[in-house]
Amino acid sequence: MMKRHLPLALGLLIFFLNLTSFGNAIAQVENKVVVGPHRLFYQLHGKGSPLVIIDVGVGESFQSWASVVAEISKTTSVLVYDRAGYGQSEMGPLPRDAKNEAADLKRLLRNAKIPGPVVLLGHSLGALNMQVFAHEYPEDVTGMVLLDPPPRDWMAGRSFPRLKELFIRTVEEMTRAAESAERSNDEAERSRAPFLRTISSEHGEMFGNTARQILSITSFGNLRMIVIAAGMANPAFGDEAGAYQKFWIEESRKLSRLSRAGEFVLAERSGHHIHRDAPELVFAAIRKLVSSKY
Repeated sequence: MMKRHLPLALGLLIFFLNLTSFGNAIAQVENKVVVGPHRLFYQLHGKGSPLVIIDVGVGESFQSWASVVAEISKTTSVLVYDRAGYGQSEMGPLPRDAKNEAADLKRLLRNAKIPGPVVLLGHSLGALNMQVFAHEYPEDVTGMVLLDPPPRDWMAGRSFPRLKELFIRTVEEMTRAAESAERSNDEAERSRAPFLRTISSEHGEMFGNTARQILSITSFGNLRMIVIAAGMANPAFGDEAGAYQKFWIEESRKLSRLSRAGEFVLAERSGHHIHRDAPELVFAAIRKLVSSKY
């Protein structure tokens, strides 16, 4: 069962999900910290302030950000971590919506005694978590960079319903894969069940609790915020790909206007993984926020 469901589910998740290992980053400091009934694993790189915190897309490991971390840590300190259920972190309570994941990050910083204010760097689903973190804990945040965040209007169910149905089917596939893994006699397959449960919940909450939490944010005040949108359409979305990409770009532009200090950048030759396709834009945005006084 596990082996039959997993490839299909991962195929449907290809736009947001990337499980490829890019090797271990070299950590200066790494640890696990209690954030509730579970512990989170984190690494600290570089020196200086403000600290930059990276939150990755659904299913992705921070290990795939090694080159980004290495570059940013030349300028300031960087924190990367495994969300609950990922990598070396323990599984957290369900559902894994943006508010719960932002609260986990807040507890990590507090319990590990890591001072702020911080600059947030979030990609895809991680960009949703970072928006909620900035809204819930504004005193902790001095700037925010969002890479291709999912469109708010789409998450609300008001646009491109066929693509929403695709992702809902993906959640169902992931749930079945998790259930199959839990029943498996193979220890290696059973060990994957918490991760599959986690990403299924994260993905499903994009149209549930996370969507409501994101849509309740009507302003980021004067927060220095840079939203970078991908310019290239994804052919996996079929005949709606071109129209959907134009819509996504405009939604990202509107998002940047929720801050009086917001900026919008279009990565014209990049796909969804901007940190790989156009890392220079990410570095420029971070340098801009880090070099500003706070």
